[in-house]
Order: sequence, then structure tokens, then C-alpha cells
Amino acid sequence: MGRPKKFSREGVLEKALPVFWKHGFYGTSVQDLERATGVNKSGLYSEFRGKEDLFLESLRYYFETRGGWEIINAEPSGWHNIERFLRLSEVQANGQAGCFSVNSMREFSDLPAEVHDLAASVRAQLKPMIVRNIEAEHPKMAADAIAELVMVFFSGICIEQNTASGRASVGEKISSFMTIARSL
Repeated sequence: MGRPKKFSREGVLEKALPVFWKHGFYGTSVQDLERATGVNKSGLYSEFRGKEDLFLESLRYYFETRGGWEIINAEPSGWHNIERFLRLSEVQANGQAGCFSVNSMREFSDLPAEVHDLAASVRAQLKPMIVRNIEAEHPKMAADAIAELVMVFFSGICIEQNTASGRASVGEKISSFMTIARSL
């Protein structure tokens, strides 16, 4: 009989997430994960099949705990929800920049298909929520097309948050984008 584990799965995910967020999948070593989580390699591999699985589960944990669902689903629907959602791209209190999922996109071509599938599933869930908020404002342009613009802007602003110059004016950029979006 093996020894009882001295860690929780959620605790490991909570500690691994910032490491993957900052360094990406390939920039994160198993040693980095051991240091961050306080769990040795055999413990990590007994809980997760490998580094790929830990990354996938960290992404899933991120979507479940920090996806902004409550913001985009708030009532009443409208532009204010879209703007609050976009502001999630600003540097977090814990120093994390942008969005973990968006930051990870640059490595998607080399990651397991499960990572792609998870990200695509979340995007497919998010888009109708954005569309609903836009439709509540009765835009002149098709809400679906505006939703695509919102999602592309969110991705761009999140990537830009990884540069010092990008962080300086993110609030102004979001305000300007919202002025344009409201006119569509």
C-alpha cells in the first residue's frame, strides 16, 4: 500500500498554473513544477499522466475558476459586460499578464489535440454569450461579426500585456475599442 498523498489536486493546479502562465508549456520544466507545487516528480506523475496532462488540467482549472463567466453572463446584458470582460486582460493582482489561454495559443500547434479541443470548446461557449450582450444593445452591424472583433481584440490585448509597453495604456485601448464597438 502506497503512502497517502500530502497534496490536493486543486492545490497543485493552483500552484502550477502561474508557472505555465508565465513560462508557457515548453519554457516550464518539471523541476519548475516541483518547486512551485512542492510535489516531487513521482507525485506529480502519479496524479497527472505527465507534464502535458498537468498543462491540460491547469488550462481546464483556469477556465473553471477564472474564465469570466459571471461577468459575461451578468444581467442586464450589454456593452458594460463586454467592457468588464475585456478588462480581465489587464495585469492581475498576482502579477499574471493577459489571459493564460491566449498566452498559450502560441504553442497550440505543438500541444496535444486535447488542448486544442478544450480551447475550441470554451471559445464556442463564450461567443454566444458575447453575441447576447451585443444584441441587447441593438447594433447596426451583425452581432456575430462584432463578437468576432471583440474576441480578436481580447486576444491581441492579452498578448500585448506580456510587454511592458503594452501594459501602460491597456485601459485607454479598451476604452477606445469600446467607443468604436458601441458605434457599430
